[in-house]
This record gives sequence, C-alpha cells and structure tokens, in this order.
Amino acid sequence: MSSIGNGRNGSEVGIQMPAMESKAVLEPGTPSVNPPTVPRWPRLGMVMVTTRAVALVTALLSMALMISAKQRGSLKIFGIEIPLYANWSFSDSLEYLVGMSAASAAYSLAQLMLMAHRAVKNAPVVQSRNYAWLLFAGDQVFAYAMMSAGSAAAAVANLNRTGIRHTALPNFCKPLPRFCDFSGASIACAFLSCIFLATSAVINVIWLSNL
Repeated sequence: MSSIGNGRNGSEVGIQMPAMESKAVLEPGTPSVNPPTVPRWPRLGMVMVTTRAVALVTALLSMALMISAKQRGSLKIFGIEIPLYANWSFSDSLEYLVGMSAASAAYSLAQLMLMAHRAVKNAPVVQSRNYAWLLFAGDQVFAYAMMSAGSAAAAVANLNRTGIRHTALPNFCKPLPRFCDFSGASIACAFLSCIFLATSAVINVIWLSNL
C-alpha cells in the first residue's frame, strides 16, 4: 500500500497544468491589445521632414527673390527716351506670389517645429490618423496655391519678356534684365515648392496606408 501511495505521489508531482498567464503565448493568433502606431517603413518620417524642409527653403527663396526684384532703366521708343522703374509691388500677380510664398513658408515652418518637438520627446512624427489627414489636406491646399501663384506670375513675366505683338510695347527685359532674372528665379522656386508640397501629400498617403 505504501508503494502504491508513493507511486501516486510521484504521478501527481510529474503532471503540471500550464499557467493561465501563458495563454497569450500558446495562442499566437490572438490579436494584439495595443496596435502599432508607427508605419512599417522607419525612414518615412525622415523623408517627410526632408521634403517639408526643402519646401520651406524654396518658398523663402521665392519670396526673397521676388522682393529683391527692383530695377531702374530707360527705354527708347520712336527716338524718345522713357525712364522705367520696375517693382514687384506694381503687379497684383507678383504680390500674390509673394503672399502665397510667405504663407507656405509659415505653414512648412510650423509643421517642422511640431515634428522637431515630437522628435525631441522620442514620439512618432505623426501621432494619429486624424493628424495625418490634416497634413494631407494642408499640403494639397498650399501646393495648389503655390501652383496658382506661380502660374499667374509666369504670365506677367512672359509678357515683360516678349512684349505685346502688333503694338509699340517692346521687350522690357532688355533695359531691366535684373528685374526679369530675379522674378524668373522666384517663379521657378515657387514651382519647386509646389512640387515638394505635393510630394509631402503623397508621403502622407503612404503613411496612412502603413498605419
């Protein structure tokens, strides 16, 4: 009887039930309680910051170049010398470009400061889907605005360079080359800023698809 009792004691010691806390380990198909909040592509945040930084720089260059587009000169028409003075503030289209460049630069700077603040705290660059959608909408609005401003300014710059056909209005860029060069460079920077803002919008879509 004692041997049987010892055998029972040994069998009782050898059989162990699995712990309840290991249930999640034994069932790999169980969904995670806390889903990931960052995209699977870890470098996407760096690309997002880079595109916004370039958009900021190009918008600032567009504004600075257009504000610097001022020049005095003279033009002869039918033997009469006419003094000329070109300034970006004389055209509504060029003023529109300066205003939109300043607004786009302020928007890009604000977003970069928020991203830098989160990076210092080791937090994700985009903390939620709602914020990602907000960035997507803002990037699209400013990209279209910069395209509109650049197109309007390009029409004025082309008119200054070619003049009006079948009239006595000549090419103003010959006596005012500095003004035309600076305004042309400003318009080019505006279109570059539009491209990088549009690229940021595409990156926001990629970010949303990876959340």
